[in-house]
Amino acid sequence: MQIDLKNICMPDKSTIDKAEKDKKAGKSASTQAGEFVHDEIEKIRSGEHGARSAKQAIAIGLSEARRAGVKLKQPKKGTSSEKTRTAAKRESEKGERHEPVSEKRSRASLSALKKEPTSTVSKSALSKQTKSAAKRRTAASRSASAKKAAHTRQAH
Repeated sequence: MQIDLKNICMPDKSTIDKAEKDKKAGKSASTQAGEFVHDEIEKIRSGEHGARSAKQAIAIGLSEARRAGVKLKQPKKGTSSEKTRTAAKRESEKGERHEPVSEKRSRASLSALKKEPTSTVSKSALSKQTKSAAKRRTAASRSASAKKAAHTRQAH
């Protein structure tokens, strides 16, 4: 099987278009990044590669979003490791510079991801991840975001 190295670790054109459409519509950076996370989940479900956990799949999607130029903030101090925060900063800077991705590194990460399971992004696994993430937030925080979602939701 021949692998196109230019497309490894790069999001699909359609994903970038969707994110740009979200940006033009005035949606938040996290909404724009959600397109990349969704794309990553679809890649894993279709068997292109795997992920060790649902968290890793989300992290890969966010990383792609930053490299594609989505203005995502780095995680706050204390919410994630210093290593994760510096990686997020580096990816954002790479996205601003539009630097090419190393082919050797891309090939290595893809071959490592191919060995990982694909069941980590099943509906039940993602549901479990969502619930555990929500538990870490306060009731007031969850309530505020629900109210904001209801307020910003477009009438269908």
